[in-house]
Amino acid sequence: MRFRRASLSPLAAAVLALAGCVTDGTVGGPNPEIPSATSSAQLRGGDSLTVSLQGVPDPSTQAVQIDDQGSISLPFIGPVSAAGLNAGELATRIRETYLARKIYNAVDVSVSVTERFVYVGGEVMRPGRIVWTPDLTVAKAIQAAGGFSLYAKETRVSLVRDQKSYDVDVKLAQKRPEQDPRLVPGDAIQVPRSPF
Repeated sequence: MRFRRASLSPLAAAVLALAGCVTDGTVGGPNPEIPSATSSAQLRGGDSLTVSLQGVPDPSTQAVQIDDQGSISLPFIGPVSAAGLNAGELATRIRETYLARKIYNAVDVSVSVTERFVYVGGEVMRPGRIVWTPDLTVAKAIQAAGGFSLYAKETRVSLVRDQKSYDVDVKLAQKRPEQDPRLVPGDAIQVPRSPF
């Protein structure tokens, strides 16, 4: 009798584990409706910019990146808050700062966005930044990061936008492209590890 109990116990554990695999992590319906970002024109941390100063004795072009605090740093004026503005608003802010500090009497400023990014982390082959393009989706970003690792939980990928998290079933998104959410600059994707 003891031998039977010992052999049934691992079998029962295996059946329970398989039952858990079937129900755990599978999203029961379509992927959630994810609200679009406040504005894709808004500058965010990580955006790469080109700032051009014209109409001054030494015209210059600076390649800058918005840091984690939402600022860029420019010659003579130091940090300038950039996150949350669009390129035109940032150009006006830079111009007004140079004039207010009497560094220049007149200056023309132009700002252009060179690269914007989304971030992919967790169980992918090459975690890190992915250059954003208007047609980038969750599944495409994961492919750009080298695809899922062996231990990825593909049915419960986390998409973080505007400090809110949404679970996305990427297997479903690959089968049905209308279920593959488009990304906006600054989005972060985290692929969790499957327990099995």
